[in-house]
Amino acid sequence: MKRSSHFIFLSYIIFFLSIFTQKVYGKELNFASYEMEPYVGASLEQEGAIAEIIASAFAQSNNKIKISYFPAARAKSIKNSKKYLGVFPVIENTVSIENYTLSDPLPGIQLGLLKKKSNTAFKSYDSKHIGVLRGTTFKVVKSEFKNAIMVEVNSLEQLLKMLDVGRLDYVLIDKHTASDLIVKTLPYLIGQLDFVPASSDYLSVHLAFYKHNASETEKILAAFNQGLKHISATGLVNKILYKHGLLAFESQHDKNTIRIATVDNKELLMMKELSHQYLAHHPNIKLEWRVLDESVLRLRLMSDLAVSGGEFDIITIGAYEAMLWAEKGWLHPIKDLKHDYEVSDIISSIKDDLSYKNTLYALPFYAESSMTYYRKDLFEAAKINMPSQPTWSQIYAMAKKLNNKNKGINGICLRGKPAWGENIALIATIVNGYGGKWFNQGWQPQLTSKEWQAGVSLYIDLMQKYGPINAQTLGYQENLELFSQGKCAIWVDATVAAGTLFNPKNSTVHDKTGFAAAPYEVTAEGASWQWTWALAIPASSSSYDNAQNFIEWATSKKYINEVAKQSNWISIPPGTRYSTYKNPHYKNSAPFSDFVFHEIVRASTVNSSSKNSPYQGIQFVNIPEFPAIGNYLGLQICKVLLKKKNLIEALIESQEFAEMQLKLSNKRSETSG
Repeated sequence: MKRSSHFIFLSYIIFFLSIFTQKVYGKELNFASYEMEPYVGASLEQEGAIAEIIASAFAQSNNKIKISYFPAARAKSIKNSKKYLGVFPVIENTVSIENYTLSDPLPGIQLGLLKKKSNTAFKSYDSKHIGVLRGTTFKVVKSEFKNAIMVEVNSLEQLLKMLDVGRLDYVLIDKHTASDLIVKTLPYLIGQLDFVPASSDYLSVHLAFYKHNASETEKILAAFNQGLKHISATGLVNKILYKHGLLAFESQHDKNTIRIATVDNKELLMMKELSHQYLAHHPNIKLEWRVLDESVLRLRLMSDLAVSGGEFDIITIGAYEAMLWAEKGWLHPIKDLKHDYEVSDIISSIKDDLSYKNTLYALPFYAESSMTYYRKDLFEAAKINMPSQPTWSQIYAMAKKLNNKNKGINGICLRGKPAWGENIALIATIVNGYGGKWFNQGWQPQLTSKEWQAGVSLYIDLMQKYGPINAQTLGYQENLELFSQGKCAIWVDATVAAGTLFNPKNSTVHDKTGFAAAPYEVTAEGASWQWTWALAIPASSSSYDNAQNFIEWATSKKYINEVAKQSNWISIPPGTRYSTYKNPHYKNSAPFSDFVFHEIVRASTVNSSSKNSPYQGIQFVNIPEFPAIGNYLGLQICKVLLKKKNLIEALIESQEFAEMQLKLSNKRSETSG
């Protein structure tokens, strides 16, 4: 064969290979799914853990996925539509192999029988009403249900409501799906339901491909399985599960094993890093950690309580949880502290926030208020002076003048990530500064008031015009990184960030950063928050003595001194002890120390707004329904930020959601009373 013939032959081979790879690689693949939090959901980060794993597996072959959401039954019934390649999540043996081809197993679900805690589990399921989500066909996975009355319902929320009012004896549901639904949508059921012991089965889920295009499906399925195998081998699957708070502990839980759930802030990561010192003096103790994003942490802790999970021995909570959970009996009281712990050294307002009926239920790790950070060099160049306590109108004018996207400078950085502890923590203080409040004296939500409209409108305008790109993904940690790298002219956030921003090891603007009080508009009452990250012991823990011993160590003066020794004084966990703010080493290292101490002492969870209100809390409200209300509101405001919804519509929908939550809680109280 001549050289030219060789060239033509090879060209044909390359051409056909390129057509093949274009069909399998580098495409956007459409799949059908249904809401099943925390595994799949349109409002979840990366659309949920299972969705993120599927996307990561396909990414290995340079494919992207697009998910369309339907009711569960509808998601499986559209198999004849050539628009979608398949559906997930699907359990093996619940779909016909004539219509579907299943992928290799994905991480599964923990399917169990949920019941009312006040009801005793029946010995037999014969003639008992068991609720299942229509279209999931979970009923086929348990043979002992053959004589039960299976009731298919269109929504998971409706299933739990029917269980609560006695129309169902059980609901067959995944543990995490049930608990997340309760926390986010039905908070009045927290602590009212539990799973029948030994009723749970671990079931793998799959990506099910429709067989309407067998040749293409076979190639894409092979690419997916290969990608899934790769990300499993590299540990990415476990990392994704861990990030979503879904990675199960491997070892047996005994009294000498302390399981700790904490937030991924720098100060608490240091606690984990220094825990080897604790273990050196307690060789019989084993520590197992879950260090999570604060929104994920809150959800996982609340979810654990929602269905009496009892997974952790030490949990990281705040002022919102401490009093409320103590009143509910969900926390161990902290008693018989060692003399050298010096309880009297804890700042009084912080101690009060963590107490119920004069008994401590958590020990403070660090505490904070909020404040304004700004770039002194940029202000000087623009000939702007920062007032000691600016108004939000002044902040707006400053951000407008300093915004310089061409030089990578955002006029302002604020929390945009949707959650009650993220964007709502800040927005609530803005609204307070406008004279607003969450509820009036009659517990009527005030989310459509002129104060809420004015405060949120300013927030949206600031963020859209002068804030960073992708602001909806930015919480405390992300904004801390932006400011410390010199990308923000102004930032309003937690006082604890000062330890990073003024530290030359962590901040490129340590010598260019100034500070002022948190902004207000018509009143300073409630314009800055008060928060404490504290360590508590769930009542379900069987390792109480060992757990208390650890949290005493981690919140002691000795621990603070050890952090200073290992790092420096500016890096210690602040805000909890009077002695910290009298220590000359700390005062010399932290130019903000006196200011922060004053702000922490000044912030009051009792006087949270300029108008009389029936609740305690500044950026939160001390009622069980608040996380659901706050998270819903945070998501609606995020949609406004993304220009997917107008402000009035978002506030009206949030108002209606809040009214519904209080109505459901009151109705249940009247029924149970």
